[in-house]
Parts: sequence; structure tokens; C-alpha cells
Amino acid sequence: MTASSLEDRVNQLGPWFHNLRLGDPEVVQTAPHHPLGDFPSNFWQFFSHALPADLSGQTVLDIGCNGGFYSFELKRRGAKRVVGVDHDLVYLNQAQFARDQLQLDVEFIQGDVYDIDRIVHGEQFDFVVFMGVLYHLRHPLYALEKVASLVRKRLLFQSMERGAWETADFAPDLPFEERDVFFDERFPRMYFIEHAYAGDETNWWIPNPSCTRALLRTVGMRIADRPCHEVYVCEPEP
Repeated sequence: MTASSLEDRVNQLGPWFHNLRLGDPEVVQTAPHHPLGDFPSNFWQFFSHALPADLSGQTVLDIGCNGGFYSFELKRRGAKRVVGVDHDLVYLNQAQFARDQLQLDVEFIQGDVYDIDRIVHGEQFDFVVFMGVLYHLRHPLYALEKVASLVRKRLLFQSMERGAWETADFAPDLPFEERDVFFDERFPRMYFIEHAYAGDETNWWIPNPSCTRALLRTVGMRIADRPCHEVYVCEPEP
């Protein structure tokens, strides 16, 4: 495609949330005026080292793939199979178009995270990407359990977080009379958004960091690294 026709098609498929670079030699950006800058490329730099540079022979599942940025990045690392799943057809159409332009063999499937085990027929993947999804879910723990069951080696997880950044360890059991601990801002808590947050009515639950850690532990994940704010690298507990 010519640069002008490529830009026309990109605009027809928009608005885009992932800023991808398409075309050669003239590059067309899909979201050049993104409010977060060159997103998610700029964000990726903080944790790209969390997954192996060489993914030869490995499988990857990208849940909530949006326009496909992470799927494409991991396919470029040589992954044998990359599957991207999103419930939004607008995003999937963008991802499929970008895949064809980039000539990368990535499989994109429409589906809901609550059905992710059925969508992939119970198959486990070496690496699972689950970023920017949890806080959009009405039933986050239920979904996270499904996701965790599909992880063979590592889970790359991200959620918007609010509340106290400090974390603390608390007793594994508390007496019924205990009340003071619930006033401790470090105690695991989820903030429920009844209407909208940042103009988005799909923002339902926002954890604090203590809650994120507790959720991941609850579904059998061990936090191996926290490369930057809101991003967790996890491995299944033995």
C-alpha cells in the first residue's frame, strides 16, 4: 500500500489505542497523538527484559491483546506460536490489519477472558501476557484464576493501581473482633467504581498494590519480579 492509502485505512480502523508503526519505507503511526505518548512502546521499555530475548520454540498467549503490540513484539523474538485474544472486534480488526502489514504470523481470536480456557481448549502456554485488563472486569478474581491455570512458565501481569503504594504483611487469620487492620491503608483492598473513572465506564475494580500481590498469590502465582510500577512478573507455585 502507498503511504497515503495506508494512512487512510488506519484512520478508517481507528481510533487506535496502540501506536504501531506500519509501512516501509514510509512509516505510518496508528496513534501518533496518544495522550500517553508513544504508547505502549514507551511503557514496554521498562519491562521488556522480563521475558527472554530469544523465544524460539516457545508459545505465547496475549489476553486483552488490543491492537497487538505485545503479540508482535514477542513474535519478533522468535516465538513458535503467538495467540492474541480480545473481546472487542474493533481492536481485533486493527490487530489483524497490522499483522498483515507487518507480515508476522500471529493468530488473533475474538473471545472473553471468562471463557479463555475454553477458547484455547485448556492448552497451557509458556508465557502469558495479561496486561491492562483486570480493572475492566466485573469479576476479576474469577478471571485471574482462569488466566493463571494456563501459565506454564511466566505470567506478565499489569493492572492500574490506586491507594497506598506501601505494602505490608498481615496475619493469615484475624479474629472476628479485629477492626483496626481495615483502617490500615496498606491492607489489601479493591476500590469499586460504580459509574466511571477517567471517563471510562468499563473501569470496575482498582486494586492497591497489596491487593494485587494478594490476588496473584491467591491464584497460585509467585511474584518473581516487579520491574516497574504496576507490572508483575509471576511464575506458578510448585
